[in-house]
Amino acid sequence: MLRVGELVRHALAAVFARGEIEDDTLAGAVLTVPEVRMSPDLKLASAYVMPLGGERAEEIVAALNRHHRFIRGRIAPELDLKFAPEVRFFVDETFEEFGKIDALLRSDRVQRDLHEDDDEGQS
Repeated sequence: MLRVGELVRHALAAVFARGEIEDDTLAGAVLTVPEVRMSPDLKLASAYVMPLGGERAEEIVAALNRHHRFIRGRIAPELDLKFAPEVRFFVDETFEEFGKIDALLRSDRVQRDLHEDDDEGQS
């Protein structure tokens, strides 16, 4: 499942890089595909995407889902599988979660606790 997910991820990234999808919503959008999760039977690919800067993510994912049949046809030859998986697109939330965790770790409260631990270790 992981190997096929990576194949699909690379194929999707190539389609996006070539700008093969004609849609005003996607025009000029730079997309990253951090992860593709495959179903156990390899017939469904859940692709998590994020536009550069995270702007209009929901709108862009909706446009990709509108063109899922076209995208499936474009990636199928690159996959070398018996059946091309059905692709569903989702907004990748990991960047947002990373930002929240980073902000929490940089907060004064956490920094104070870290410095108190350092002071105790030196005594």
